[in-house]
Amino acid sequence: MLNKVPEVTLYFWIIKVLCTTVGETAADFLNENLGLGLTKTTFLTGLVLVVALVFQFRVRRYVPGIYWLAVVLISIVGTLITDNLTDNFGVSLVTTTVVFSIVLAAVFATWYASERTLSIHTIVTTRREAFYWLTVLFTFALGTAAGDLTAERLAVGYWKSALLFAALIGIVYLLHLKAGLNAILAFWIAYILTRPLGASIGDYLSQPRADGGLGLGTTVTSIIFLLTILAVVVYLSVTKVDLIEGEGSVARARMPGSGASVLVVTNKVAATPALVEAVRERAASGPADFLVLVPNPSHLAFDRAGADTHQAAEVVAAGLPALEQAAGRPIDVRVAHSPNAFDDIKAALDTGDYDEVILETPPSHVTHWLHVDLSQRIAHLGYPLLTVAASH
Repeated sequence: MLNKVPEVTLYFWIIKVLCTTVGETAADFLNENLGLGLTKTTFLTGLVLVVALVFQFRVRRYVPGIYWLAVVLISIVGTLITDNLTDNFGVSLVTTTVVFSIVLAAVFATWYASERTLSIHTIVTTRREAFYWLTVLFTFALGTAAGDLTAERLAVGYWKSALLFAALIGIVYLLHLKAGLNAILAFWIAYILTRPLGASIGDYLSQPRADGGLGLGTTVTSIIFLLTILAVVVYLSVTKVDLIEGEGSVARARMPGSGASVLVVTNKVAATPALVEAVRERAASGPADFLVLVPNPSHLAFDRAGADTHQAAEVVAAGLPALEQAAGRPIDVRVAHSPNAFDDIKAALDTGDYDEVILETPPSHVTHWLHVDLSQRIAHLGYPLLTVAASH
């Protein structure tokens, strides 16, 4: 499976804001102009969203038309969730804002505990994609509640609210650019803030002048923004400028008659006695080439990847002779791109250049790179797997 979401470019943010605006105006159009009411509108758009997500989950790569249709629909459903709670059940906007903040934090925590990353550059498994769309849904619900709370309950007004949320996004961008705010954290904060930004813009354009809007109405506003989204999506489909570039894969040229190709994944940068012995035993059982994939010690917490591989390369070079002696031939070594081991392992296996995997597992604890369920996840990929308990 290739990455299922687009690269974060200017086009991404433009369509995201357009989608959030449509989420606000289209929900009002279906509910009020067509007279469907909140309940019928919620069930109708929810059903269409389920159909769109079925197609989104079935494709094996990012398809702009399918992806952005799902975003438009999930923005409408997220809006309707908040509107139902406030209008039909009398839940205050303060309460919905707090509750959705807690729910979203719980989703993030569960996602990170399961996958050890919140990066949208690694949406390459069905489980990660499920976490991604669940997160998107609650960002829209939270954004609707926070936007309505600011514009209506706090009486800030639509255009002032739009300027406020735009300024907050600008502050997040500057903190990332100048103060080193983590890229993943900055992305999700901005992603949440674009929802009330788009909603405020939509309300400002569609609401009557007496209520502080421009009076374009929900029909005209929705049509304008939907046509703009369609134009940008067509452009992206043709140019493919928002495709995420693949991480460097661990591909290798096969030599005729060289035997099996074995991917060796280490728990530590330096070769341990247990790993050396595993390589020796595998080499003795039949011809094999080995590539050793080692973690990068410069990787920082919260999935910020370090570009400097010199520290890892120096340690690997010191232990390489022992591995090559055990293998009886030269061994290739590569330092990991990702702080998440599964991402690098899957990228390597997806090349089709490997027949087996030797995985060195932590002896008694969970490391930052390898995790307790990693062996099961690799086994599910269908490759012969040998696990070796790391020695100290």
